[in-house]
Amino acid sequence: MPVDAMSDTARAVQLFHALSDETRVGIIEMLESGERCVCDLQDTLNAAQSRLSFHLRVLKDAGIVTDRREGRWSYYELNRDAFDEAESILKELRPRARRTTARGDVCCG
Repeated sequence: MPVDAMSDTARAVQLFHALSDETRVGIIEMLESGERCVCDLQDTLNAAQSRLSFHLRVLKDAGIVTDRREGRWSYYELNRDAFDEAESILKELRPRARRTTARGDVCCG
């Protein structure tokens, strides 16, 4: 497998792993309307700080969210480019043609 294909595969795995958890999807849904303070996320999700930090780290490492500090508070927002990238990966993985063999056919007989 070429190096680019391996890095593309690793990137796809990283993105879709980050999107594969109910809590992380909940965080994304909260951030759809714009930037939110971590304390808002914690209150709304009723999540322990350590649990929320873990999920935010996964999303941040995947490039799905970005953060900024203001005083003692952290603010998170979605990174639109990551969603464009995930959409592009899905388009690449989409089957290019419909199956043409009948279901009863044996391919290796």
